[in-house]
Amino acid sequence: QVQLVESGGGLVQTGGTLRLSCVASGRGSSTYNMAWIRQAPGKDREFVTAISSDGGTTFVANSAKGRFTVSRANAKNTMFLEMKGLNPEDTAVYYCAAGPLLDSGLNYDYWGQGTQVTVSP
Repeated sequence: QVQLVESGGGLVQTGGTLRLSCVASGRGSSTYNMAWIRQAPGKDREFVTAISSDGGTTFVANSAKGRFTVSRANAKNTMFLEMKGLNPEDTAVYYCAAGPLLDSGLNYDYWGQGTQVTVSP
C-alpha cells in the first residue's frame, strides 16, 4: 500500500506562483510513476502532469504547458509541482497520484487526499 500526502495549496492572486509537494510512503513507492490531477468545482477530474519514476520522462497537459513544472526528489520520495502564471481557471483541488503506469490520464492506483488551490481575480 502506498500513501500520498499533498501540501502547499492556498490562496494566490492571478499571476502568482505556488509550489505543491507530495510525499509518498509505503512499499515500492519510490518505483512508481507519479502525477498531478486536479478537479475544479462542478467539473470532472483533469490530468495536469506526470513524471516517470526516474524523473526522465514527463507528460504535461496543454493547459499547463509553459506554466507548470513537475519534478521529483526520489531520495526524499517527494514530487513537486511549480505553478506560475496562475489564473482563476486553475482553481481546483490538486491530487497527487501514483502507479506502475505513466499515464496522461487518470489511470493511477493510489491517490492522495488533495490540496486546495484558489486563484483570485
